Amino acid sequence: MTRHQPALEPPARLLVDLLRDEGVDRIFGNPGTTELPLIREVAAAGDLPYVLALQEHSAVSMADGYARGTGRPSFVSLHAAGGLANGVIGMLNALRSRTPMVVLACQQDQRHLAQGPMLTGDLVAMAAPVAHCAEQVHRAEDLPVVMRRAFRRARTAPSGPVFVSVPTDVLSVPARLALPPRSPLPELGAAPEAARAAQVLTAARRPAIVAGDLVGQSGADTELRELAEELGAAVYPQPMFDAVNADSEHPLTAWPLPPDNAAIHRVLAEHDIVFFAGATIRPHHFRPQSAVPEEVVLVQLDTDPAQIARNHPVEVGMVGAMRPTLAAITAEVRSRRTPETAAEAARRAARTGERLVAQRLAWREEARAAACAAPMRPTAAVQAVADALPESAVVVEEAVSSGPALWRALRVRRPGDYHHTVGGGLGWGIGAAVGLQLAHPTRPVAAVVGDGSAMFGVQGLWSAAAQRTPVVVVVLNNAEYRAVREPADPAEAAGYPGIDLVRPAVRWPLLARSLGLDAVRVRHTARIGPAIRDALNAGRPTVIEVPILGSAAEHRAAHTEAPGWVGV
Repeated sequence: MTRHQPALEPPARLLVDLLRDEGVDRIFGNPGTTELPLIREVAAAGDLPYVLALQEHSAVSMADGYARGTGRPSFVSLHAAGGLANGVIGMLNALRSRTPMVVLACQQDQRHLAQGPMLTGDLVAMAAPVAHCAEQVHRAEDLPVVMRRAFRRARTAPSGPVFVSVPTDVLSVPARLALPPRSPLPELGAAPEAARAAQVLTAARRPAIVAGDLVGQSGADTELRELAEELGAAVYPQPMFDAVNADSEHPLTAWPLPPDNAAIHRVLAEHDIVFFAGATIRPHHFRPQSAVPEEVVLVQLDTDPAQIARNHPVEVGMVGAMRPTLAAITAEVRSRRTPETAAEAARRAARTGERLVAQRLAWREEARAAACAAPMRPTAAVQAVADALPESAVVVEEAVSSGPALWRALRVRRPGDYHHTVGGGLGWGIGAAVGLQLAHPTRPVAAVVGDGSAMFGVQGLWSAAAQRTPVVVVVLNNAEYRAVREPADPAEAAGYPGIDLVRPAVRWPLLARSLGLDAVRVRHTARIGPAIRDALNAGRPTVIEVPILGSAAEHRAAHTEAPGWVGV
């Protein structure tokens, strides 16, 4: 039997075929000259939309949101050293949030490198700290294998970004290449220590569960809820969580743990046994105190062996898939129940639920009662936002100082309803919302962002308009970097440089309209809801500026009416 040799073709053409085979249905990027071989093939193919960003951080952020929304690795194309440098912050966010994506940057032609051309650099070294792996393709013959490997690693737990550098000549010089088949990933099953974990947890008198992002990312919220109900355990979302890991309205769901070791210590000290279910503790500021009291017994489950007992000793450490492991633990707990232990767990659940529900409802009513004119109290503003959003909404949050209040106000009940990034690289929110809207074209998507965060990723507004995505962006404007001011001594912070965003004030409606969006500035808490509903009904990308309280100086300066502001 005669075996036919592959045709002599540009390797970029095979790359496009490989992307399709990996489930990629659009490319996020900002093009440059080194990407021309790929751009040429994408244009010829006609079935891979190119989602243009005006800055690479926005491109990576859009890809982050799209991967979250579709559940598939996204693909990003960056331009040489400069483009990669701009995209690194988005890759850091994706790495911390375990968002699967393949990032490709086209290196200068290898025949050109000895001359040190513009935009060249050690791309692999630049990307390595913010990617699970980073490598350069030196020969066209290696391109198919390296790209298959990249997508495979991006999907493998712990998932995240993978970087590939491809010189222009590798993509453009014709070669005879065949597309290797895609190999399935082995499935991670239930952890074998599930029975031991159940034994420890059933002995708890005051159990708690810290619900981590792996719960929401794997859709294991039902399994976690059933375990919590069997144990009568309070459920705390992990600090600075990225996903809905527990139904916000369930009686056993507490407020999230704060990103502060001393505060976490105080909360966990009320419990004797704590289960870290796919949770990661990343405190924001240094405290000498450990987050976990010495007397607390820990049980931990993760898909990444490196996370087990990383910072705190555990009684039982498990590596396994979230859903089957949680289900196995629950089944073991049920098999060990006696009438007495079952009755005690039910009483504990009732007491805990009554307290947590009352706390939740009281906070929301107090926030609603604080309705006022601009500048508004942050709690009143975020409660008005939460009350206006429909149950089907997807919420993207990047409001550093108002984010904790927003979570208390929101009713988010399913994985996928809420997104944040624990990576800490500002400017993610607007781009991520655009990516999520592309992934969920029939669901309303709202980004709630601080004014400081929004300016780091403001180019994403242009992409929202260019893609005609009906994203609603609520800018909570306190005219300062409040997250910097809050931990400081109040007497000293008044004189700190680099905190105030007062002069010149950013005129958000003017800025948004210049980029092709509708925009409005609201003057009263009571107008937030109608503004959001009007934007959702219009079906066009819209910015809603909400002036909120910062310091006294900013109230007078930043929230004074100025030409070009349109308010309601």
